[in-house]
Amino acid sequence: MKRSRISRVMQILTTLQVGKSYAVSDLSKMFGTSRRTIFRDLKELQAIGVPYRYDARTGGYMIEPDFFLPPIDLSLQEAMSLLLLAHKARDQIQLPFKNSALLAALKIENNLPAKIRKYCNKALKNISTRAGAQAPVTHSAGLDKTFAQLQQAIVKKRKVDLRYHSFFEKTIIDVELCPYHLLYNNRAWYVLGRSSLHKSVRTFKLNRIRELTTTEKCFVDGENFDVYDYLGRAWSMIPEGRIYNIKLRFLPKVANNVAEVQWHSTQKVVRNSDGSATVEFRVDGIGEITWWILGYGDQVKVLAPEALRKKVLEVAKNMVKLNE
Repeated sequence: MKRSRISRVMQILTTLQVGKSYAVSDLSKMFGTSRRTIFRDLKELQAIGVPYRYDARTGGYMIEPDFFLPPIDLSLQEAMSLLLLAHKARDQIQLPFKNSALLAALKIENNLPAKIRKYCNKALKNISTRAGAQAPVTHSAGLDKTFAQLQQAIVKKRKVDLRYHSFFEKTIIDVELCPYHLLYNNRAWYVLGRSSLHKSVRTFKLNRIRELTTTEKCFVDGENFDVYDYLGRAWSMIPEGRIYNIKLRFLPKVANNVAEVQWHSTQKVVRNSDGSATVEFRVDGIGEITWWILGYGDQVKVLAPEALRKKVLEVAKNMVKLNE
């Protein structure tokens, strides 16, 4: 079956499993397809051994609720955390296999004790999340395919060939990669591994991969690769090979907002009597943190190091010149 049809069949399965019967016309409207397609999907369920039944009294189909899972012994907090992740927070990140995660949560939800299920459904109506900026993905199936292919290559220790849109090189590059690790950071997924082109470990954003081919070539290194050792004290993703002692003074207007967030593992905060805050970091490189500082505009002053102050000043002058 095509991926879209598999997804729909699974959704029909979990819908029928709630213990309520649905007519074919109801399912047709619910999933935006024809009655004929619904009958085909029901036959598919029958073929794989799902024991749905027709209720002549209601004129609908249903599946016994305990077909897949016995009642699950989850506390209220455990159930709420799972359902929040599946129904709400799943849009906060680019979650691979998002539909599968939602269907898994629906199966769990359908088999919760009645009181907990009723409470969760009521509570979820009054909880909202807002997704932040996300790196663009053509469609979720594209992310699923790329993620799964890289995941298998990492497990099997197979090299992959990438056609990659590099912002740094400003062109499409061809790379043979030994993939070591998948990482979600800065609202996007990355693969880290040794690049044949760069002769070192590099980071590649999944949404910039234009073509991906798994080769028959194996690699033997990377077994002890530690992503946290590699990233070290980088502000985010790009270590530059030099540690800087950074000292910033945030004015009272933003001081509290900055100080209440743990931006980096080395962070130290001193509250000043005038309402400002002095914040210090030990960071590998100044490139990434420069853009974070500029986000606070005229509410932050770089106290040290001099190299960072000059870099921020240079970019700020260019901003003024560009917008005059």
